[in-house]
Amino acid sequence: MATAPYGVRLLVGAAVTALEETRKLPQTILMYPMTVASNIAHIVMKVQQDLADLVIKGDSALENIFPPKDEQPEWATFDEDEADDGPVLDGERLTEGRFALYTVTDGVETKAETRSPAATTTATAPEIVEELDYESLTLAQLRARLQSLSVADLEALLAYEEASKARAPFQTLLANRITRASAK
Repeated sequence: MATAPYGVRLLVGAAVTALEETRKLPQTILMYPMTVASNIAHIVMKVQQDLADLVIKGDSALENIFPPKDEQPEWATFDEDEADDGPVLDGERLTEGRFALYTVTDGVETKAETRSPAATTTATAPEIVEELDYESLTLAQLRARLQSLSVADLEALLAYEEASKARAPFQTLLANRITRASAK
């Protein structure tokens, strides 16, 4: 077959393309609102980014012209600015009781350890504490090991926790496990 002239091939190609695009028209019409919305959102975000860049450049230029003062507002206080006097209630420092952060002995002030009143007693560690290396366990690690422990071991751990560190999450975890293990 002989090849058609260039102009004829061009017209036939244009007609076929128009026919294909006409067939795609229903799908294109459905997608058109989404495409427009996407393009608008893109334009809005681009404008916001451009505005932010302009503001940053403006801040930088203003800092060069008018350097910022190193003054601290009166209302701003930081830990290193304040004397380490501890908590004060009605003009008196809290050095005793449950919320005391500092203790004063012989004129020397030391930071108090945060423990509950039950934790001040010295506790002897049961065998299970050393066996599990309980002191170094995180809550998640302890949770993983609870299934293999007996009720007696759990009760010993709970008593030790209450007498030593008295950490509420550990106490709750152990108490809940004792309840579940006892119910079986």
